[in-house]
Amino acid sequence: MDMDKKLYTLLVYSENIAGLLNQITAVFTRRQVNIESLNVSGSSTEGIHKYTITAWSDEEQIKIITRQIEKKIDIVKANYYTDDQLFIHEVALFKISTPVLLENPEVSRTIRRHDARMMEVNPTYSTVLIASLTEDIANLFLQLKSMGCLLQFTRSGRIAVTR
Repeated sequence: MDMDKKLYTLLVYSENIAGLLNQITAVFTRRQVNIESLNVSGSSTEGIHKYTITAWSDEEQIKIITRQIEKKIDIVKANYYTDDQLFIHEVALFKISTPVLLENPEVSRTIRRHDARMMEVNPTYSTVLIASLTEDIANLFLQLKSMGCLLQFTRSGRIAVTR
């Protein structure tokens, strides 16, 4: 990975218009910047949607992308941020093997150490939920995988508010 590339988070506010997501992603595609995660939701302003987009880029490139997005007619506001400027969270679900969970006490200790919660336990599999920082989720993923109990894994896009 290029040394001056950093993970940037764009917060984009827009009216809820069909096809706008396509226009936004097209700006990244034209510049050949891959979107790492994307979350779209309502915002604190009625009728305004919030896009939280993460991408690895250098600052010059991300400035251009942000300006191009902001020029779109239905965009209210677009800004880019580094991780230290935001309060960030993600959610992840793990499906793990119950037999491995029962035979290896380190599995449940690891889950507790990461402040994750057991959601369901049945004889075949168990589900684990964690709401945390990107790095914590990645760390739990690697540990569960190394213990041979991981069956499935999914994570949300990032959600963020400015500090």
